[in-house]
Amino acid sequence: MSPRAPTTDQLRHDIDSGATGEKVDFPDLATVPLGTDDEAAGFPPTRQERRMAAASAPQVAAPKPSSRGIVPAVLLFAGVIALMLLAVYFGTRGS
Repeated sequence: MSPRAPTTDQLRHDIDSGATGEKVDFPDLATVPLGTDDEAAGFPPTRQERRMAAASAPQVAAPKPSSRGIVPAVLLFAGVIALMLLAVYFGTRGS
């Protein structure tokens, strides 16, 4: 059994959401939605055309959240705490 052809709306959503790697996750407000011209002319995309469009789009995995900023933030926090403890220790020693 052949895979089910996605609808034009599903293809547009995949492109607009960034799932195909063609663009970032943001809708194209200034452009005509995918399939509108064909449908207005009386020739909506066929199931085979939609299937080919879906197969030709690269499938990109959703980006994983970056943890690069967490380690420096934790080190900075630990450094500030250490400096505060040293300030308290040496501040009470002089009295």
